[in-house]
Amino acid sequence: MKSKFATLMMSIIILLIVAVFGLFVVILWDELMSIQTFVQPENVKTVISENKETIEKDRKAPEILENPFDDIEDGNRQTNEVNTSNVTVNKYFYNQLEEYSKIIYQTFENNKEDMKTGTHKVELGDSFTSLLEKSDGQEQLGRYYQSAIEAYTYDNPDVFYLSPNKMYLNIETTTRGRKITYYVYINNGNEENYLIEEFSSKEQIDNAIAQIEQIRNQILQNKKSNTYDTIKMVHDYLVENIEYDTTISKGNIYNIYGAMIKKEAVCEGYARSFKYLMDSFGIPCTIVIGKGTNSEGKTENHAWNYVQLGGKWYALDSTWDDPISTTGVVSEASKYRYFLKGSKDIMKDHTPSGQFTEGGKTFRYPELSISNYE
Repeated sequence: MKSKFATLMMSIIILLIVAVFGLFVVILWDELMSIQTFVQPENVKTVISENKETIEKDRKAPEILENPFDDIEDGNRQTNEVNTSNVTVNKYFYNQLEEYSKIIYQTFENNKEDMKTGTHKVELGDSFTSLLEKSDGQEQLGRYYQSAIEAYTYDNPDVFYLSPNKMYLNIETTTRGRKITYYVYINNGNEENYLIEEFSSKEQIDNAIAQIEQIRNQILQNKKSNTYDTIKMVHDYLVENIEYDTTISKGNIYNIYGAMIKKEAVCEGYARSFKYLMDSFGIPCTIVIGKGTNSEGKTENHAWNYVQLGGKWYALDSTWDDPISTTGVVSEASKYRYFLKGSKDIMKDHTPSGQFTEGGKTFRYPELSISNYE
């Protein structure tokens, strides 16, 4: 009798040991099933032709790479929805975004200072879990991300140092039994950093920003008594101080550092600088991209601005008001040919497009006044 009881107890103990070991194997397997997915945003490279008209975009669809078993050491991280309650944004393209895109945009703004390093990990937490549970969730998130970064860079010309095609959207998927959790963040992937080629450190960027702000503050001191004269003053400053770059090979020609410090830029540099200065004066302004048809009848991609004055919106193209002259003399008529124009005139040779990249979100522009400002 005692022998049977001992045998029964031994069997129970063995079963318990096997059960514990099996549970351990299941837990270990779940941990090993954690995977990390990288979604690369569309690459946007801007190149302007010598005739001041072309903004050529090298577009690529988001690339998804799956890398099993990467970064498992982060398994103890507690994922949370990103907190952007301290971020208030009221900018033209931001206001047209869907909620998921707004979360990403706000997170960029919240990490703006740290992103100057080019390697800072921008954490989005598990804010997109309900989206990523859908069969096409990754593709949708890729589109929301692309819209967010487009709106962010066009709303904020002061973030000239970021290179979107070197920023990677990461989706880390962890499966434990039937429970799936998603952790999302943005980093530089395998790139050295996500800065443009002309900058490699936060110190360089801070120095560049200090130089730009010094010029901006000098311009702010020249603020006029009315909005029209202030707009004209900024327009004239850009036309008189920037030389249009025809080499299309120099650094920073597409941003405000090239335009305001190096004094060389292409149309995108002019347009971003005008918006940057209008923002500094508190005057509503947007960057516009689209097609421009020059005096020779050739149509190319182009960038210019819309600016608000007296409750109405007008077009302004400081690039084409700064023509390349073989004599060095520019007439007053040429200098203001594209200054505060209504749709009736500007649409003769400017056609706006609200789609910044092929297949991307189509943004709306302000409705222009029909007639020119008088």
